[in-house]
Amino acid sequence: MLTPKQNVLEVIKGGNPDRFVKQYEFIKILLSDPYHQQYPVMPAKPGDPAVKCGWGYWNAWPEGHIGAFPMHDKEHLVCPDITRWKEFVKAPAIDYTEEDWKACIDEVNSIDRDKYFVAPFIAPGLFEMCHYLCEITEALVNFYEEPEAVHELIEYVTEWELAYAEQICKYMKPDALFHHDDWGTQRSSFLSKEMFDEFFLEPYTRIYKYYHDHGVQLIVHHNDSYSANLVPSMIEMGIDVWQGAMSVNNLPELIQKYGKDITFMGGIDNGKVDKPDWTQEDIERETDQLCRDCGKLYFIPCTSHGLAFSCIPGVYEAVDEEIDKMSKELF
Repeated sequence: MLTPKQNVLEVIKGGNPDRFVKQYEFIKILLSDPYHQQYPVMPAKPGDPAVKCGWGYWNAWPEGHIGAFPMHDKEHLVCPDITRWKEFVKAPAIDYTEEDWKACIDEVNSIDRDKYFVAPFIAPGLFEMCHYLCEITEALVNFYEEPEAVHELIEYVTEWELAYAEQICKYMKPDALFHHDDWGTQRSSFLSKEMFDEFFLEPYTRIYKYYHDHGVQLIVHHNDSYSANLVPSMIEMGIDVWQGAMSVNNLPELIQKYGKDITFMGGIDNGKVDKPDWTQEDIERETDQLCRDCGKLYFIPCTSHGLAFSCIPGVYEAVDEEIDKMSKELF
């Protein structure tokens, strides 16, 4: 039996996997790096107090909601005017020492790297940072009305990411990267491919090339939205696995067209299964035929959620069970 690491590589390379990759089983995503020890990503659970993150924005997770989102009222908005972004946006300091990295290094050393990929967690990404800092509607308008200022802000964030990537590669020595950046709704990408490429293709290519050049084998990019039109750009950027690929993207067609260049991880939309009244029948309906249609190569069945858990207890584990069932049927 192949290890999770060996099995996923067989899937990605078009080889001979011995089962479906079971969601995130192949990757250990670490949050013990000093940046995440210093700054929270979001509240731990719905209803907890809002938290202030490293870039100054506040994330809230209200009771009854399935995820956190930044607060954009007048009191909490970081950048009310993109043309004056330098007055408002300050990158968090990341001058960490080896001692600051000790907890992370210890966690890395506890992982069997013959079985699992080790990955840092990077979020929000370049596009999300634009709207986390500026508010989503204003951010989208800014791409049209103030492109020069938006380019400057993206470059500022990119340089910070590259500076932190240097520390990550020095101390953590990861062999994978888990990078978060949602690029659309369930109907379309937020930006046309042409505008997306204008703002994000070059910065992301630089970031992902840095990681690849420094020992990172797999770039796993989370983006739970419709983004079929952006797949060629993902490939050009250097993304190896698109995690969060929702069912609205016609995954069998994308796998047939692009599978040799990128692997699709998702297809089980959280909105359809990760709900208080979920049943195993719901999960069976969303998983079984998907596995049959997408096949054994260039595809990882997974919920579209951006980490290895579900918002409703039990859902993630139930999906694992269903994937095991399909492995027995199809392998």
